[in-house]
Amino acid sequence: MKLESISQLGLSFFGLTSETATTVRINLFTQIHEICFHGKGGYDWPTVYAMPRWLRQFTFNQINDFYQKEKEAQEKGAKGKNTTNVMDPTGKINTTALKDLSKFTPKTPSKPKTKYQ
Repeated sequence: MKLESISQLGLSFFGLTSETATTVRINLFTQIHEICFHGKGGYDWPTVYAMPRWLRQFTFNQINDFYQKEKEAQEKGAKGKNTTNVMDPTGKINTTALKDLSKFTPKTPSKPKTKYQ
């Protein structure tokens, strides 16, 4: 004899089923970890876990936006620089690139000669 639920709504009334519960839980703990880790000590695990869902998502989005803007600024700054890699993927030094790089090193100004009397 098969037992059926008394409720006609079934188990998915709140949107959480046995198939999605593990995914939701992993996403929750990943979000808490990201806030604690990238918050650089500003948040601890119990505080973030006890946060309301809307506040935790807001905090996560603010931290994510900050790091995205920081990444874009670094990429924008790196595009303007002339970069040369003197080491090839095998780990050997490319001597021609090293010679070309030497012309970019600043030269020390020569000291004027003083005359003592």
